Amino acid sequence: MTRVWNFSAGPGALPESVLRRAAVDMLDWQGCGMGVMEMSHRGKEYMSIHAQALADVRELLAVPDNYKVLFMQGGAIGENAIIPLNLIGRGDGADYVVTGSWSKKSEKEARKYGKTRIVANTESEAGFTTVPALADWQLSDNPAYVFTCPNETVVGVEYPFEPDLAQVGQGDVPVVADLSSSILSRPIDVSKYGLIFAGAQKNIGPAGVTLVIVREDLIGHALDICPSAFDYKTVADNDSMYNTPPTYPIYISGLVFQWLKAQGGLAAIERMNVAKAELLYRCIDGSALYENRVDKACRSRMNVPFFLKDEALNDAFLAGAKEADLVQIKGHKSVGGMRASIYNAMPLAGVQALVDYMVEFERSRG
Repeated sequence: MTRVWNFSAGPGALPESVLRRAAVDMLDWQGCGMGVMEMSHRGKEYMSIHAQALADVRELLAVPDNYKVLFMQGGAIGENAIIPLNLIGRGDGADYVVTGSWSKKSEKEARKYGKTRIVANTESEAGFTTVPALADWQLSDNPAYVFTCPNETVVGVEYPFEPDLAQVGQGDVPVVADLSSSILSRPIDVSKYGLIFAGAQKNIGPAGVTLVIVREDLIGHALDICPSAFDYKTVADNDSMYNTPPTYPIYISGLVFQWLKAQGGLAAIERMNVAKAELLYRCIDGSALYENRVDKACRSRMNVPFFLKDEALNDAFLAGAKEADLVQIKGHKSVGGMRASIYNAMPLAGVQALVDYMVEFERSRG
């Protein structure tokens, strides 16, 4: 069996050891005579999987006691509606910081449920290439929350800081963060956020489950039109089992949490992610053929877009990459170019293989 180096932005690669463990468990989980996909979500077998996954992610992220951890459905796009449905009624609308295509879409969706304000927007003729300093956010007086996307998957822009609104005199305003493409890639201070959410299919597990971490005082403020299954209070009161949860994605996510703990936790995985990103950016910056257009202070560790200065070579580059078992490198259709997503499960050897190919491709065209 040949495994390719998968640089997909999502669904992304999973650790091989996790896939092998899941294969062993497929027909018979720990001697119970059935696979996880077949289990009742109310049965003791699945309940133990569910509880362990919750405990492990709380441990990895050092989630404070006054936060609930929820497993939901609908992905990050679903949360773009679920968040205002639950929170926007707490204040005078909501503030949005737009640093890429995902936060732009998030604000557009939220308008359906209440007033929104774009308090910073970095879009320019060159696209999105930077993050505005916290002091430049034109925050309103009484927002229900401030929405951020600290890592923009499409354009490869990442916040170089954690947004602490106390620094600008609004420490009582909760920060909401879409961490879909950077969750679990480094330690974070959960207490600086009112709510964190992440679609699973990049750094957590397979598509189908969405991780939500929400401060308890933000629960219980849903608009009347909010569906019961998306009301954070209903979900929290029922331990994420008000409706049937996505049991198999939660099981795989739990295996990923255990894998992360075995690697040494988030501090250890961050060191590996830094090494991978530095290796790839060094190759790009040292090249006469490739370029990255993001402000160096705001470059993503997880999603590395790059462009061939001679775009006539794009097809040849992608064809050669595929022959070298380097796949899913084509950039998002909205921006073009190339993009290598180097999530936790991508080993350093995979990034080295990509760099070796890039160097050889440039040399052969020189």
